[in-house]
Amino acid sequence: MITETGKVIAIKGNHAWVQTIRASACQSCSARSGCGQRALASVTGGRANQVLVANTIDARVGDEVTIGIEERALLGASMVVYAIPLVAMVLATIAGHNLSGGSDGGAMLGAAAGLAVGFLLARLLPGRHGGYEPKLLRRNQVTVRTCL
Repeated sequence: MITETGKVIAIKGNHAWVQTIRASACQSCSARSGCGQRALASVTGGRANQVLVANTIDARVGDEVTIGIEERALLGASMVVYAIPLVAMVLATIAGHNLSGGSDGGAMLGAAAGLAVGFLLARLLPGRHGGYEPKLLRRNQVTVRTCL
C-alpha cells in the first residue's frame, strides 16, 4: 500500500478533505535523470494537494491522518487513464486511414476521434469498478509537550 500523511482541512458529509504536501523522492532515486516525475515535482514546487476521501474513521478538522491506496488500484487506474485512450487512438487511426482510402487526413480525423472516445471510456470505467480512490487509514497521534 502506498501511504501519505496529511491533515483534515474540512468535512463534507461523510467525506473528509485531506491536505497533503507532495514530497519528492527524487534525490534518492537512481532513475532521477530520466524520469518525468522529477520535472513535474520541480514545476509544482511541492505545493499542497487536497484529496476527498470517505471519512471511515470519524476524523475531525485538524486531525493528522494517513491516507493510502493499494498498488494494484494505482496500477489499474494508470492503465485506464493512459492505455485505453492510447489504444483507442491507434485503432481509430488505422481505421480512419483504411476507410479514407489511405488518406492522411482520414488517419488524423480517426486519431482525434479515437482519442476522444478513449478519454470518454476512461472517464466512465472507474465509476463502474471503483476502488481507485485513496482510503483514510488511521488518525495519527500527535504528542504535544508544553514547557513550564
